Amino acid sequence: MSPRAQGYVLGFLLLLLGIGLVTYKSLSLQLPVTPGAYQTIWTIEAKVEFSALGEPVMVSLALPKAQSNMEVLDEIFSSSGYGFTVEETDGHERAIWTTRRAQGPQALYYKLDVHRLPGLAQITLPDMTREVRATEWVGSRRAAVRAAAEALIEESWANSADKSTFVTQIIRAFNDLDNDNARLIRTSLEEQSRVSILLDLLATADIPAHILRGIYLEDDRSRISPAALIEIHDGEAWQVFSPTSGSMGLPDDFLIWQRGDKSLLDVEGGRRSRVSFSILANNVPQRDVSLRQMGDETAALIDFSIYSLPIEQQSIFKFILLVPVGALIVILMRVIVGVRTAGTFMPVLLAIAFVQTDLLNGVAIFLLILVVGIWVRSLLSRLDMLLVARIAAVVVLVVSLMAVISIVSYRLGIEQALTVTFFPMIIIAWTIEHMSILWEDDGPMEVFIQTTGSLVVAILCFFVMTNHYVEHWMFNFPELLLALLGFIIILGQYTGYRFSEMIRFRHMQRS
Repeated sequence: MSPRAQGYVLGFLLLLLGIGLVTYKSLSLQLPVTPGAYQTIWTIEAKVEFSALGEPVMVSLALPKAQSNMEVLDEIFSSSGYGFTVEETDGHERAIWTTRRAQGPQALYYKLDVHRLPGLAQITLPDMTREVRATEWVGSRRAAVRAAAEALIEESWANSADKSTFVTQIIRAFNDLDNDNARLIRTSLEEQSRVSILLDLLATADIPAHILRGIYLEDDRSRISPAALIEIHDGEAWQVFSPTSGSMGLPDDFLIWQRGDKSLLDVEGGRRSRVSFSILANNVPQRDVSLRQMGDETAALIDFSIYSLPIEQQSIFKFILLVPVGALIVILMRVIVGVRTAGTFMPVLLAIAFVQTDLLNGVAIFLLILVVGIWVRSLLSRLDMLLVARIAAVVVLVVSLMAVISIVSYRLGIEQALTVTFFPMIIIAWTIEHMSILWEDDGPMEVFIQTTGSLVVAILCFFVMTNHYVEHWMFNFPELLLALLGFIIILGQYTGYRFSEMIRFRHMQRS
């Protein structure tokens, strides 16, 4: 394989590798591709209140489970004066607060941050028992209630096609105010909740079912009680139904807190216990959300990335990572377009200085230093100095000019000129030396052409390097450096005409 072919192969491999890594981080790790992207984080606080009886206390609160469209990002347990543990039993986690003695009103807090994921809400919890719960119709009119329940079940079964549609029909029939059987059941069992009665009806129809507790994510809600849904097994999978409308499916904005008939809150050593929830929505940068989502599985990716550096070093690298982009612009302008510049990458360094000084101020300061430097350099050339000594003298001259410009601008109240110190003094000194030699050898026109070309490329680099999208991509996806390297290697194999040469030789025709 020829060296040219090897260069193309290596360039394309690096280009594909860089783009592939960027695609992986954007799709799998959910890092934002566009700057300014925000996500909503729902902060939910559960407050447990009870009155302690002056004896040992143990509080048990069910903890939420993740679901397909929800992800818990952070959890905070507040338990001043209490011991705290998290216990898991049969796939269910519960927070346990304990203390040896407590007296009077008590309040315990559990706070978590939840992020909604794209996609439909689906239950992804471990499968639960399909056994039908035992049912005992209570009340003074037990026989009448059972007869009304059986009649309601028979009517709903006749109007349905399978278990799922049967559940929808029986819920709607039970909530129908004009249905005599449903009215009798509601009147006789008014001490029971709607969900409890529906579960008894489903148990009577031999359908496995249990309660599903959770909360709806709505901004700025305080001291709300958990909502309840009904979950049944249709023989193949668990299905969720609304106890009021009978509609099937888990709502997208519903966070599952507890699944099953076990109690949501248990308190030993206290009375009048209750749990309430408060919800608040916060818009935060999507990048922060993605970094919190990664967790332990991608800890190595974060530990060995720019995100692991201190903030001060991160800000430095945020600027340094733009230099290769400027280098690519210089290569395109020199190799493809054919713009002549003073030095190979001097325009990139000028663009860096322009970023710090502002564009117009930077151009004016650069031209002032260049003009004065060339004039003084012409005076030094009459002394027949050695090259090294002459360049050292030009460096001293450049530093002196920077100091004079800063002092004069400060006295005149021109604060923009104080940023003159950001100019690379060594590069400016070499540029002055190069321009002076060029003036002597090729005349002032060539100096004008190269100075103009350098400024045009530097200004173009400035606009690209200060673009918000470029800044965002290079900092959050430094793998693009591989793609840039591959593209530069490919450009390095180009030996055709430049655009400027095509214009120059436009009158030539093939014989």
